[in-house]
Amino acid sequence: MTFDSVLSSVVYLISCFILFYLGKWVYGLFHKSIHVADELVEKDNFAFAVSHTGYFVGLLLAIGSAIVGPSAGIVEDLVDIFVYGSMAIILLNLSIVINDKLILSKFLVNKEIIEDQNVGTGVVEAANSIAIGAILFGAISGEGGSVTTALGFWVLGQIALIIASKVYTLLTPYDVHDHIEKDNVAVGISFAGSLAAVGVIVGHAVSGDFYSWQDSAETLGYELLLGLALLPLIRLATDKILLPGQNLTDELINQEKANNGAALIEAFAYIGGAVLITWCI
Repeated sequence: MTFDSVLSSVVYLISCFILFYLGKWVYGLFHKSIHVADELVEKDNFAFAVSHTGYFVGLLLAIGSAIVGPSAGIVEDLVDIFVYGSMAIILLNLSIVINDKLILSKFLVNKEIIEDQNVGTGVVEAANSIAIGAILFGAISGEGGSVTTALGFWVLGQIALIIASKVYTLLTPYDVHDHIEKDNVAVGISFAGSLAAVGVIVGHAVSGDFYSWQDSAETLGYELLLGLALLPLIRLATDKILLPGQNLTDELINQEKANNGAALIEAFAYIGGAVLITWCI
């Protein structure tokens, strides 16, 4: 490794830290009513800690989208890093606001997390950030695209995530929103797993080099439909293979204390299935 390559690596790493700080600042602009230090230290708000950690994971993926790929020279690289990195940060925060209204649409997300310290809502909010981060990583990384294609893929990915969330709630044999609002953490974990899984699938579908909108739209449509078709099958497989002899719905909603462990297994099944899908197509 030469001195120039070491110096370049240090410059890129410093750029990442600057973008990470920018992401923290932008979060504050979008959530002016939330005092992060008070929630984390004074109130010991675990629901917010989970949600905020998920935001940082999504932020990391969003920043990574501007970093990965072949170098075009340090000056041009830095321009791309700060242009696309800043755009990714703004889109991530915008997506959180949109999805709070359209995915968890039956209650006020901030109230559940800040006032009620609802961990189930915090888990879903974290998964939402991670899913959007994965979509942004796919939308911005790759060769042949531009700011326009990145924005287009973000819009398509955002729509796909909302559609997938509606399909999940329709297929689930209980009211997801109702149980999450009642502080059922297990239902929140299960729903969060499905959102993260869709983020993995959609992020993969919009990743790679850009050739044409038709080619990209066909790939996204194919992989999204495949993922939506397999979600209920993955849930069935969780029942039969990972939790033999047990009924998953009973474990989540029909017990005095919801089974968070069973929900975690279901969430893993969704995310693991999504990863396998991206490996096989």
